[in-house]
Amino acid sequence: MTRDTVLAAAGRYVTDGTFLSELQARLSIPSESPREDSAPDHLGYLEEEMRPMLEGMGFTCHILPNTKLARIPALYAERIEDPSLPTILTYGHGDVLWGMEGDWKEGRSPWDATLAGDRIYGRGVVDNKGQHTINLAALRIVLAERGRLGFNCKVLIEMGEESGSPGLAEMAVDHKDLLAADVLIASDGPRVSTHVPTVFLGARGGHGFHLICDLREGAHHSGNWGGLLPNAGIRLAHALATITDAKGRIAIREWTPGTIPANVHAALKRIEMEFTPDDPVIDDSWGEPDLKGPEQVYGWCNFEVLAYKCGRPEAPVNAIPGHAKATCQLRYVVGVDRERILPALREHLDAHGFSDIRIEPMDRGFFRATRTDPDNPWTRLAIQSIAETTGKEPAVQPNFGGSLPNEVFAETLGLPTVWIPHSHPSCSQHAPDEHMMVSVAEEATRMMAGLFWDIGEGKLQP
Repeated sequence: MTRDTVLAAAGRYVTDGTFLSELQARLSIPSESPREDSAPDHLGYLEEEMRPMLEGMGFTCHILPNTKLARIPALYAERIEDPSLPTILTYGHGDVLWGMEGDWKEGRSPWDATLAGDRIYGRGVVDNKGQHTINLAALRIVLAERGRLGFNCKVLIEMGEESGSPGLAEMAVDHKDLLAADVLIASDGPRVSTHVPTVFLGARGGHGFHLICDLREGAHHSGNWGGLLPNAGIRLAHALATITDAKGRIAIREWTPGTIPANVHAALKRIEMEFTPDDPVIDDSWGEPDLKGPEQVYGWCNFEVLAYKCGRPEAPVNAIPGHAKATCQLRYVVGVDRERILPALREHLDAHGFSDIRIEPMDRGFFRATRTDPDNPWTRLAIQSIAETTGKEPAVQPNFGGSLPNEVFAETLGLPTVWIPHSHPSCSQHAPDEHMMVSVAEEATRMMAGLFWDIGEGKLQP
């Protein structure tokens, strides 16, 4: 019973077909959270797939009802070996986005785990069924080899992440004592590149809103009224143009962190991003001057116009529009005051003569920016353990470029958060042909088994 035997067992879990078999059972449940009639699939995933496996590992399980959206419950499981030992909370989501049947290449079904070369295809294989399957398998392997974990473990599987995790924050508040732990260790999102193990410690925030120029009812003939009436589309375009310069640099300084902390900047400097021939060509002159690649997308903020509507784009007519609307988003990092995002925008527009432009918050799509300190002891343990297992120095992202419900764990539960992704940048998540690399899955299972083994060895105490 050694670390090496655990790593060998973890590798066999993928190479002998067990991982593929478990994936097939889980992917076959079409647990699309945006679908209104998805409740039976969500409950089926938790009760038929998660509960029996976890109970077989000595966990006690029960369903947590969702007070905000009843059709997307969560499963809570715990194995408490000794209250004096460290307690790990791990998380995953069993819901997926639309399967997009008929759009997958070579007639593949999104609800099958299809092996083709070094790829396993299927909806949810990386987002997120495959990722939490790997983590739970690693726990099971350590338990089988050692006879115990050597730490306490709690598991939370929700069914609404692809719909914005409605109700998850309320669950955390209502069950704060139940979910208490020393650290969150979980997996989602992609590595920085296919062959580089990655640790990320939080997520950028997302704040969505609409900007609206509403000058008058209806539209008026551009020949008869042109030059007499302001054009709502032009007016709104000029308002938007004050928010960034022509190269995307944000002009509202409260929308940026001001500076990137030294240890965060040092971590970002060591990251090399991976691009494929199918990816768009990046523009190093876009965004904040003097920041490149990882510094821009992980260390800074960006403002995006996601949609713009003026007049009738589907059937233009010779008329001056009286109404225009832009759907916008700010992606932001720790250091930006979320409560000041819209007030600062209001002040900025007013100062530039656009008091007629209305700001309308979006109903959903809000995530807070979070980041665990790169020098946190749990972070250091994860980095050291992964390096020992793989012989590679993992990339350390102080935060993920996208958004996750990490605020629930980092702020509501007050935990350091360590995310170890098992996907890769070109995995096609949310699109047809979503896939996981078998080589990544094997390395990931070994990494997680090694990390859980090291925690159980007492290499870090809370």
